[in-house]
Amino acid sequence: MNQPSTINYSAASKLETNKVLRNTYALLSMTLFTSAIAAFFAVVAGIGSLASIGMMVAAMVIVFFVLPKSINSSMGLVWTFVFTSLMGASLGPLLSAYLQFPQGPAIVMQALGMTGLIFFGLSGYVLTTKKDFSFMSGFLMAGLIVVVVSMLLNLFLQIPMLSLAISGAAVLLFSGFILYDTSNILNGNETNYIRATISMYLNVFNIFVHLLSILGFLNDD
Repeated sequence: MNQPSTINYSAASKLETNKVLRNTYALLSMTLFTSAIAAFFAVVAGIGSLASIGMMVAAMVIVFFVLPKSINSSMGLVWTFVFTSLMGASLGPLLSAYLQFPQGPAIVMQALGMTGLIFFGLSGYVLTTKKDFSFMSGFLMAGLIVVVVSMLLNLFLQIPMLSLAISGAAVLLFSGFILYDTSNILNGNETNYIRATISMYLNVFNIFVHLLSILGFLNDD
């Protein structure tokens, strides 16, 4: 007696999941584009480290205090673009520093290319295999704490090899988050595409920054 309603519910649930996936990837591509434009203008304008830190702080205020209140409204989209634009612009001094290397432009393009390969490869793997990576939640959070604490510690120690190890661990960690976040959407655990986009954006952002650090270290003569 209940079989038709069960089938209808499953079909509706699948349609909703597909909609969240489409909206997430569409919004992610747009935010990455605007973020890249913001980074370009920040490099051209030659913004300093203090401006970069200010933008990063403002972006964190938005993501932790502003977005949660507007994530289910149209203003959530506006604040998402403000957040990702600030994050992109905050990369200005870092990109400017790497672009001054003899192989600077090539390093930046390599980091971009590798970031794209990691994202599409891992997301594609989850979408193809339909595997549930929710079991990684505790491990990923523990890893995030370790990486953040290590980064703060190395601000004082300034040990190059520790910095390299942290960047390597961060790339692996945020790659794991891509698996976890994609799985969350696919299994219906994440139903808000704005929140899903923010998570994916941060994964891509952090992978790019840390790959840039690794490639810069390896090409440092």
